[in-house]
Amino acid sequence: MAPKAVNGRKGEPNFAVGAYQTLLSKDNRSVVTAIGMFAIGVTFLHSSWAEMLLPA
Repeated sequence: MAPKAVNGRKGEPNFAVGAYQTLLSKDNRSVVTAIGMFAIGVTFLHSSWAEMLLPA
């Protein structure tokens, strides 16, 4: 007789799901926001838009 199929997953969630849940956790909101703002600042300063900060 063939083994029965299991419909539900009872194992641990995979890495991507765990990382996604960790990023969206309320406990980590301030850290994620700070890292995001830092990344936006670095991207701005690395782009040609940073020339707007130079005096004319």
